[in-house]
Amino acid sequence: MQPKPLKKILIVLTNTIRYGQTTDPTGLWLGEATEFALIVQRAGYQVDYVSPQGGFVPLDPRSLKYTDKEIMSVYESADFQRRALTHSLSPQQVKSADYAAIYYAGGHGVMWDFPNNVPLQTIAATIYAHGGYVTAVCHGIAGLLNIQTSPGHYLIANHRVTGFTKAEEILAGKQSVVPFFNQAAAEARGATFLKKRAYKEYAVQDERLITGQNPFSAKAVAQQLVQNLHK
Repeated sequence: MQPKPLKKILIVLTNTIRYGQTTDPTGLWLGEATEFALIVQRAGYQVDYVSPQGGFVPLDPRSLKYTDKEIMSVYESADFQRRALTHSLSPQQVKSADYAAIYYAGGHGVMWDFPNNVPLQTIAATIYAHGGYVTAVCHGIAGLLNIQTSPGHYLIANHRVTGFTKAEEILAGKQSVVPFFNQAAAEARGATFLKKRAYKEYAVQDERLITGQNPFSAKAVAQQLVQNLHK
């Protein structure tokens, strides 16, 4: 009898090209998608890429300054170029039952198109309700803010989470541009927001929620997720 195939993992990417009404370009922080994908794929999981609108996913040009051999190997692959950056799935193309986990990658762009996307919230809530994991890194926590497990009850309420901090926004020079700060938004929804020193790798797990603080935490989120899925 053939073993049952492992379920897939859904990676959520932004479609946002610029910071709000400015002409300053933003988008996906490349390493947050590629580093996570490498680890879960090596563990035997397939990944799919979805974005709020589907189709084209822009890269934050600053993220290209923080690459290494592994990040570039994924970025240069035809599969990533097609399935993640030019032909990402739309939420309507996603079947939640196919996935063991959903992962929200960051980049400042997500602050505009993740929080209020109801179809993505429904996908994440369904995955969680069926015993799956909801995960995010850095600004990706914006995708978790408005997920509800029942009307009026936020998924992150009474859970420990982390994400890109106000101190990190100040160091990035974006504190006056972003529409909100992650810590304040998470706490307003009943979460306990944890953090460590700026730009230090840090991931937090609370039940089936796994979140990472900053771009250097994508690997830690992936590793914790794989450990849980293999239990």
